[in-house]
This record gives sequence, C-alpha cells and structure tokens, in this order.
Amino acid sequence: MKIAVFGAGSIGCHLGGMLAEVADVTLVGRPAAMDVLRSRGLLLTGGGRADRRVTPAEIRLATGPQAAAGADYVLVTVKSAATAQAARELAGHLAPGATLVSFQNGLRNPAVLSQGLPGRAVVTGMVPYNVVQAAPGVFHQGTAGVLMVDGGERSAPLVVAMAQAGLEIEQRDDMPDVQHAKLLMNLNNAINALSGLPLREQLGQRAYRACLALCQREALAAFRAANLAPARLSPVPPGLMPLVLRLPDWLFRRLAAATLRVDEQARSSMWDDLQRGRPTEIDTLQGEVTVLAARHGLRAPANARLAELVLEAEASKSGERRHWGGAELLAELTAVTGGAGG
Repeated sequence: MKIAVFGAGSIGCHLGGMLAEVADVTLVGRPAAMDVLRSRGLLLTGGGRADRRVTPAEIRLATGPQAAAGADYVLVTVKSAATAQAARELAGHLAPGATLVSFQNGLRNPAVLSQGLPGRAVVTGMVPYNVVQAAPGVFHQGTAGVLMVDGGERSAPLVVAMAQAGLEIEQRDDMPDVQHAKLLMNLNNAINALSGLPLREQLGQRAYRACLALCQREALAAFRAANLAPARLSPVPPGLMPLVLRLPDWLFRRLAAATLRVDEQARSSMWDDLQRGRPTEIDTLQGEVTVLAARHGLRAPANARLAELVLEAEASKSGERRHWGGAELLAELTAVTGGAGG
C-alpha cells in the first residue's frame, strides 16, 4: 500500500512513521522539517508502546504535492486554515482511485476537501490523542485514545494497515457526531496553551477545569440549538462533563482518573504552535462554537474571550507571553459570562 501524508507535522509524522513498517510511506512537509528527518530519521515515543525509530531509508521525504502521485491513500494533516490550499495543490497529482483521509481538528475539513476536489473520495478521520515534537525528529504521544475513521469499504484497507502497524483504530458510522465530541475535548487546547502548564498539571486544577466547563456548556447549548448530538467517547456522557469538571480536585481525580492518565510531557498542540510562533487553530475550535451559537441566536462569551486571548498570545513575543493562572483565567471568563464561573 502506498500512503502519502500531506502536512507532515507532529500528527503526520507520528502516523506516517508508525505506518512505515507496513506500507510505502511518503511524508510531505516543510523543507526545513524534511531536512531534519532526512538527516536524523524519526523517533516515535510514548503511547504505551516501545520507542520506534524510523531511519531515513525506511520512508520517503518530499516537499511538494507531486509526491502524492500514485498514493492509494493521502492522509491530510495540515492545519485547518491550510485545507483549501492543500486541495488546490493536490488536485493535479492524485491517482484516479486515491482516497483522501482528513485527520484534522475542526468540523469542516472533509467538506472543504470535497469542495476543492470534486469527485474524489474523502474520508473523515479523528485523532483523539496528543502528539508533540519533543526534539528535532522526536514525536511524543502524550495521551491515549483510539483513532476513528468513517466506516465502509473506502477506509477498510487503511484500517487493516494501521492495526498491523500497532495503531488502535476503529471504523464508525457516526463520524460527524464524533467530530462534535472531539471539538468539546479540544476546547481545552486554548486553556492549556494559555496556562503554560503540562496537561496533567493543568487538568488537575479545578479553576482551569471550570474554565473548560464554561466553554463546554456554551458549546453544548449551541449543539442543542442546532439539533446536534456529540458522540459519547468516554465513560462520562458529554452533557454531564461540565458538572464533572467542576468537582473538587480529590473527587475529580477519583471519578475521572482516565482524564488525568497523561504523561508529564503532554501539552496541547496549541501550546506547541505558540512556542514555535505558528498561527493556532483557535478559529476552528473556540471560533466554531461562537459562530454556531450566533447562528442560532445564542452567545458564547467564554469561548469568544478565550479566542481573543489566544490571538493576543499569537501576536506577542515568546518571552513576553503571559501565562494565566487558573483563578485569574476563570475570573476573566466569569466576568464576560455574567458570573457563571462556579
């Protein structure tokens, strides 16, 4: 099987590196990133697996869309803002029977790919866990979870290959609902990025969790107004998560231990973007909630304020960037929500 990974950042290198044992894999990414991999190869760590090293000889490295020619599957892992451009770049290089798989955050990327590549097969995927670049060429999976992808014949061969490569994956017939559930979880990305803390430490503090609860409550209200039902991906139903997040730390640790089962290196991809001076995906996370809420006559002030704070952080220099404490961030959000922090 020939697989091209278009947008080989942390997630793309993780997926492509894992698949290199069972498939002919080409990573397509920025020239500087590919130069590092060309000299060092990849080292994949975390995820409860033994470290896996992929030598430069075991994987193809490229910087242009023409490298996707002949691929059976093209895994699209670019940031959401680059999806339309990715479709334009890939348009003239795809094999007739190629299938594109969107392993991206946000809700709209599969539709954007389909619009930009009419007649092409586009499959929705979801990566539930966190991967960061711990060092040049080193990609660390800090949290657990099962990859999900659309059911059906189009994705079945890829699912087999991923399972053979040691990746946990399942096919689902409710991927839109899965995407909405993932969005609820990803609303923490901004909070983690602003905190400057590892995920485990941040989620272990009730004030930060209360910030997330505010964001999720607004998102759930918008979902209800739009007649959307997020899938249940954890033991706690989505509708009860805001209540669980507000529990005292000792009780939260007891009832939601799996949520804190992340290693000490894990941080959100948005934190990683800020550290590297790259634009974040805030518009497809908190921004998606505020747009959906407004469409149905609702407000999402906590999400809107978090989006503003992240954009301010994007514009600031790394050494001048503010790290928000849990209590002060909660006070900031409570002020715009009319005292609903709790």
